[in-house]
Amino acid sequence: MKIIISPAKKMRVDRELLPPAGQPVFLEKTELLKNWIESLNLDEAKRLWKCSDKIARENFQRFRQMDLGRHQTPAILAYEGIQYQYMAPAVFESKALEYIQEHLRILSGFYGVLKPFDGVVPYRLEMQAKPEKGTGFPAGEGKDLYDFWGTALYEEIAGRNCVTVNLASKEYSRCIEKFLRPDETFLTCVFGEKDEGKVKQKGTLAKMARGEMVRFMAENQVENLEELKNFDRLGYKYSEEDSAAGEFVFICG
Repeated sequence: MKIIISPAKKMRVDRELLPPAGQPVFLEKTELLKNWIESLNLDEAKRLWKCSDKIARENFQRFRQMDLGRHQTPAILAYEGIQYQYMAPAVFESKALEYIQEHLRILSGFYGVLKPFDGVVPYRLEMQAKPEKGTGFPAGEGKDLYDFWGTALYEEIAGRNCVTVNLASKEYSRCIEKFLRPDETFLTCVFGEKDEGKVKQKGTLAKMARGEMVRFMAENQVENLEELKNFDRLGYKYSEEDSAAGEFVFICG
């Protein structure tokens, strides 16, 4: 079983809590992306990142000083988004840490696939970023990160495993889902509320629940899909009637 989650925009450096234990599997491809972004001017980089002037300047400088092999933080501690805050891996016990290292994978537009303790540096590059023509994007003119990564992320995760638990956003899960074969199990967990008979997800609440689900799986050493139905945190309960093939729905309230 593999669990996939999205990265977060906000990142930090922490070289004291836990050391990195390995390097990203696609580091050579990451180097290509790094070199390409370094070749952009500030305006081109800002359009790629779709961010404020301040954030663009910060990241523009960050890429010019970036060394992928130095000042690394374990990926699971480097991301600071809501999902990671509710997962709270910094306080995991040893068995939970071992569990996520084996089962959890972070999808990334920059690194491709990360194990929790792979060493990373702060970066900004969302999977849905749109490279401009004429900027020398490594995958070719007019192409995007989905083309750049192709089937590589799928082959690294689902292609070696028959069961994938999807706790990632659609932006990232499509990197895996679009290549699935009929004999592979890809289960998406949906966290929502009932509104006039329909299940509706709210972004922030769903991120919170995804983080809690990773924590639940790690603390309970979950090894089969049926165990996921016992998830009962943040007021969510499994709903048999709202679930379907390839989708477990958890309703709050």
